[in-house]
Amino acid sequence: MFGPADLRAAVAAGVVTEAQAAALTALAHDRAGKRGALPVEDEPFEFFRGFAEIFIATGLAILLGGLALLLTVLGGVTILILVPAIIAAVAWAMAGYFTLKRRMNLPSMVLVSAYSAGIYVSLLTFLGQIDLGLRGVAFTSAALTAAAVLAWFRRFRLPFSMFVFGLFALLATYALFTRYNPGGTVHDLEGWVRSFVPRANLTLASLVFGIGAFAGAMWFDLKDPHRIGRHSATAFWLHLLAGAALVNSIAGNIWGAGGSAAILPTTFALLIFALVALIIDRRSILTAGIAYVGAVIYWAVTGDGAADAMDWARILIILGAFFTILGTWWVPLRAAIMRLLPAFPGKDRLPPYSELK
Repeated sequence: MFGPADLRAAVAAGVVTEAQAAALTALAHDRAGKRGALPVEDEPFEFFRGFAEIFIATGLAILLGGLALLLTVLGGVTILILVPAIIAAVAWAMAGYFTLKRRMNLPSMVLVSAYSAGIYVSLLTFLGQIDLGLRGVAFTSAALTAAAVLAWFRRFRLPFSMFVFGLFALLATYALFTRYNPGGTVHDLEGWVRSFVPRANLTLASLVFGIGAFAGAMWFDLKDPHRIGRHSATAFWLHLLAGAALVNSIAGNIWGAGGSAAILPTTFALLIFALVALIIDRRSILTAGIAYVGAVIYWAVTGDGAADAMDWARILIILGAFFTILGTWWVPLRAAIMRLLPAFPGKDRLPPYSELK
């Protein structure tokens, strides 16, 4: 029987377009007599397709690592600029075969990681020789690397590349919000790192980035509500970044400011995140909240005291049970919430849910 996994494979192989696949899925759901038939995999995630990808990815990592070893063997500022740039060019060339022709996921992840790292090291070394100040060097190198990764995404359409793009965009955002900007080249790293200590700096930078990453993730998600193409896979990686940034900037700041007295505000913030995750049907956005859910359970078990082995056993059991139950009953719980919510812009473009009680 032809199912959602087969349809995603057909899209990946170029047999049908994403628009055609979405139309076929919508037609099948209409013929089933309901708004949306929930697939078995309601949030598909594919890291690799077989051991061949692991084998090739290992070989690529060793090969590119050997090229990078030239940095330590040859040394010198010029080499630190040229060799990473060459590695990036080699990774781009290899992606033409492994990503576009072979459509291998894990090797493509290795290649985009090597590509971005090569460009970043090359830019960081080059700009470090110019009198831009540490803030200028950090921001410019991260921003230009993010732009280069965006070019990779446009060329190869690899969903994971948007995760790499987000990491460098986060670095650029942190650099933009720092208060410390010494003149000269990259020599006072310790002082520059200390400038990030004020909580307001980190919170604001994480919040700005998190909002941007979430907006980008939703843009991709709304283009692929049935989760059959690369738009949904791209949104998955952006939601991971957005969840980490938003949870840490909001729940983390509340917890850090108030300690155990902030337990109720932290719990409320986590419940809001859980509600949003259910509405948009993204478990990935909740992964960043595991540590804070654990902190809430820790306080509930121990109060302001220290935890012994028995307390830790209770904490782990409760934490594991919470996420197991949430994951098991995710689909009916989401359907119930979506039925209760009134119509709002974009609701019909979110992943389908059963309208039958």
